[in-house]
Formats: sequence, structure tokens, C-alpha cells
Amino acid sequence: MNELATASTAALNPITAQPFSMPAYVSIEQVGMSFKTKKGTFEALRDINLKIHKGEFVSLIGHSGCGKSTLLNLIAGLTLPTAGALICNGREIAGPAPERAVVFQNHSLLPWLTCFDNVYLAVERVFGAKEAKDALKARTEAALKMVGLSHAMHKYPSEISGGMKQRVGIARALSMEPQVLLLDEPFGALDALTRAHLQDELIGIVQKTQATVVMVTHDVDEAVLLSDRIVMMTNGPAATIGEILEVDLPHPRDRLALAHNARYHDLRSQVLDFLYHKMKHPVSA
Repeated sequence: MNELATASTAALNPITAQPFSMPAYVSIEQVGMSFKTKKGTFEALRDINLKIHKGEFVSLIGHSGCGKSTLLNLIAGLTLPTAGALICNGREIAGPAPERAVVFQNHSLLPWLTCFDNVYLAVERVFGAKEAKDALKARTEAALKMVGLSHAMHKYPSEISGGMKQRVGIARALSMEPQVLLLDEPFGALDALTRAHLQDELIGIVQKTQATVVMVTHDVDEAVLLSDRIVMMTNGPAATIGEILEVDLPHPRDRLALAHNARYHDLRSQVLDFLYHKMKHPVSA
């Protein structure tokens, strides 16, 4: 295990508050990632060990350059590790698959397609070979309804707000019925009020779908609000897991109630202490 990790990686089921008894759904085993550059080999990640259980919400947090997005891309299968292995549902991750859907900070919508058609593309790709068009249409409409966009399904990306575009991206990911939802700072580019609204919607969506979620974030409050565990990364290069914090706040969570919750503030302080004392980011000369 990583030497700096001080908390147990035996996660608790957020519903029962008891330890998970089933094997990990996603297992990251001694993973390392290096890249070839003009200046030589750059080691981004080293000795990453993490087990993520089905239905768990895990956040990855750390300073810029600590490899959070690199680790998320490895789980997605968008890149392959240079050391170790990643396992999902008993099979080694060897590339992208519909069971692992990604939502990026940039919504990546096709501007010449409506919201409906942007989602329909994903639905058709995953289910088109075995379902009729009426069923594909129903899946698309259901995904857009889940994120509150039934009224805007025939609008183009240029006709909707940034928050709505991000909802379309989430709907597109959910439409594939993924077992693992991977979020790379999905609300980072949004204003504070829109971000808070979408965080609250995400809480409801995760409870409804029971998806396993891994999210990259820079936002400490977001991590504590949403997560069952927070994985805190050491500074790069050769970043690894420094500490893992169990977020033992009951579900469902209400942000207004948590504002006066002593345990919430204690957990928040622990993350801040790691980021700004134990892992104080070096100041460039």
C-alpha cells in the first residue's frame, strides 16, 4: 500500500454504514503511468492502489499536476498504464467501454446536432444493434428528463446555457446505462449557483441510478458534499495516494443542513489540512 495513506481503504456502504462485503467493482493495482517527452520520461503516477466498490462515490482531489485526470483516464480506458493493472467487474481495463462513461469539464457537444441528437448518438452506439428506433428514442428522452431537459431537447447547444450543456453531457453519459460514471471536474467552469444546483441534481441522479462514481475535483466543499470517500493525491511528478478520507455523513445529504453540521466542517478541515499543510504546493521561482 502507499506509505502516506493513513486511512483504511475498506469502504463503508453509504446506505447501511457497514463495510462492503462484496469484492471491489473497480480495482487499481500498483498502477504507474509515465509519458515520453522531449526532455525524457515523465513519471506522472506511481504505485496507485485503490479499491472502489459498487455504488460508491469516490472523489479524487489534489493540487494541479498531481495526476487526477490521468488516473481518471486510466479507469476510462482512454490511456493504458505503463505499470500495474486496472480491473473493472472482474475484467482488465484494456480500452473504453460503455460500462464506463465519462463526463468532461468541456461538454464536447456536437454543435450541429440538437440536445436530443447528441444524446441519441450515444444511445444508438450502445443499444442500436439490439433495439428498435422507438426504444432508442425512449431511452434518449428518459435520459434528458432525468437531468431536467425535456423542454430543451430540440434546442441546439448554441441556444442553451453552459449549465444546460453540461446537463446534456451528463444525460449522454447516463443514457448508456454505465456501471461506472467518471466525472472530470464536470462543474468547474460554471458559476457558483449553477454549480450548486447541478451538484444537488447529481446527488438525486446517483441515488436513483445507484451508479458507481469517480469524480475529479478541485473543490473541497464539493468533494465532502458528494463523496463516500475522498482520495487525496500527493504532488507530482510520481504522484501517489497520500490519504483516503471516509466521509461518514448520512445520506441523503442536504447542503443547507450540512452548513451547520460539525462533522461536515471537521471533514472539510481534514482535506484542507492535507492540501495546504501536508501537501503545500511549491511556489514557482
